[in-house]
Amino acid sequence: MSELPHSHELLSRSESRLLIVDMQEKILPVINGHEAITANCLKLIDAAKILNVPTTATEQYPKGLGSTIAAIAEQLPDRPEKIEFSCLNCLDWSASAGDPEGRFKIVVAGIESHVCVLQTVLDLLSQGFRVFVVADAVGSRKLLDREIALQRMTSSGAVITTTESVLFEWCERAGTPEFKEISRLVRD
Repeated sequence: MSELPHSHELLSRSESRLLIVDMQEKILPVINGHEAITANCLKLIDAAKILNVPTTATEQYPKGLGSTIAAIAEQLPDRPEKIEFSCLNCLDWSASAGDPEGRFKIVVAGIESHVCVLQTVLDLLSQGFRVFVVADAVGSRKLLDREIALQRMTSSGAVITTTESVLFEWCERAGTPEFKEISRLVRD
């Protein structure tokens, strides 16, 4: 019996990229729930490495907001700097031109939900990318700003998901060595 194809609504590691937006040392401590957001961003980065999903982190005006936190900076040493709130112009990705690797599903995490994350997501959607926002890995200083941003991204076509959903969608099946590593990340 042949296997049926998976839903196009699911993430796959071969079609995905991970984008970590502006997890910087001077602003992160004032973000509501920053410890959990940081932990989930690190889980996403670790899973992306295990499953060979390309990962990019950005920095918003590091002179003023500081560098990316050390735990992320150590894993992602090449981080484009930007002064625009949206990451689009510093990424050099083009869905409309066709990504030669076929990576048109972008998983987005980071801060702040209502500024850089929101503007990046809306710009990525406008360029034809399928965007997945990781709700437990994005944050703002104020909870209302985060909630309104998530609603706005949803109404614009982004998919709201969670860290654990992303990890298991990328993994796709149990019983593999990768599954054991992903399961460990989920338990930690």
